[in-house]
Amino acid sequence: MPSFQKMSLNCSAALSPVGSWGGRGSFLVPLLALPLLVAGCQKKTPPPQMPPQPVDVVTLKTQPVTLETSLPGRTDAYEQAQIRPQVNGVIVSRDFEQGADVKAGQQLFQIYIAPYQAAYDQAKAQLLNAQAVSARADGQLKRYRPLVAAHAVSSQDYDNTLATAREAEAQVAQAKAALEAAAVNLNYTHVRAPISGRIGRTLYTAGALLTAGQTQPVAVVTRLDPIYVDVNLAATDMLRLKRELADGQLERNGTDAAVGLRLEDNTEYPVRGKLQLSEVTVDPATGTLVMRAVFPNPDHLLLPGMFVNAHIQEGIDPHGMLVPQVAVARDAKGNPYVMVVDGENKVSQRSIQVLRTVGESWLVSDGLKAGEKVIVSGLQKVQPGAKVAPHEAPSAPPAGKAE
Repeated sequence: MPSFQKMSLNCSAALSPVGSWGGRGSFLVPLLALPLLVAGCQKKTPPPQMPPQPVDVVTLKTQPVTLETSLPGRTDAYEQAQIRPQVNGVIVSRDFEQGADVKAGQQLFQIYIAPYQAAYDQAKAQLLNAQAVSARADGQLKRYRPLVAAHAVSSQDYDNTLATAREAEAQVAQAKAALEAAAVNLNYTHVRAPISGRIGRTLYTAGALLTAGQTQPVAVVTRLDPIYVDVNLAATDMLRLKRELADGQLERNGTDAAVGLRLEDNTEYPVRGKLQLSEVTVDPATGTLVMRAVFPNPDHLLLPGMFVNAHIQEGIDPHGMLVPQVAVARDAKGNPYVMVVDGENKVSQRSIQVLRTVGESWLVSDGLKAGEKVIVSGLQKVQPGAKVAPHEAPSAPPAGKAE
């Protein structure tokens, strides 16, 4: 048989009567070689099987989850007093430092006192005169009583004496009222703080003329500790919350709902407050009702009028199920789904229903059960029906607070 430097063989050529071999000559394939060639053409090398794709999974479990509602709000003073003069007069002195803390009853301004002191002294003298007249009338009435019984004086004279005594008593009462009014006006010349708190700036100095009942306050005292936070809650959320509590889906966390606070610079206020009240009527224009929480404010960090975000505790879901947000994708219609690994390590797509976020997780209401494994890493390399090599993620999603 001749030697060949290069040989190429294909099934079509091998099965033909004449085979073409590399070289110049051509020959007929021996009949005995045909079965071997046919068997060789029928055998195909199977493609190499890919190993299961490694993925990270989280085994789901139920756990108590504290539910919170995040609402924007503003701070409001616990107490605030606008100081206005109750009598006319010129300011003699200002007896406080602007921006300082003052105590209830502390004097803030002194109004010129002389006219009011004179009016008080005059009212006091009129009372003394009325009391003297009353004493003289009472004495005469006492003398007339036995005389009228003995018919020594006429009944008309006795009646006149009795009327005079009663008039004198009325004048005494009137003089006492005038003296009390003079004393009140005299006291009003000392403008005092009605509450304890921090006093703001003032535009009035010594020499300024004040008018009783003027519209512009001479100073404002604000109590900063504690402080109110007012938020607006939608009526629909209030109905949902009451329904969940009535159905047993939520459990109350104590008697007073705790409230957290996030400030304008996105920092958390270190002290939690308590929900104090909610309005009994809904605003028809906005469909919301006002809820008020009270917060301790010992360092006066919160000031009235600040914008804040309040986190109000609704209750506790005793059987909450949390799924990491990285495990949840959405289809073309926007419906959420996850990839679940079954007992045979096969992947299946599962549609779910989510309620709200809890930190970096979703609170799931339907579609998953405790003990199932959800893929959290390697989702781009798996398809439904594929086999995977699951590994438990380093840490399960911690229980958090739903917002």
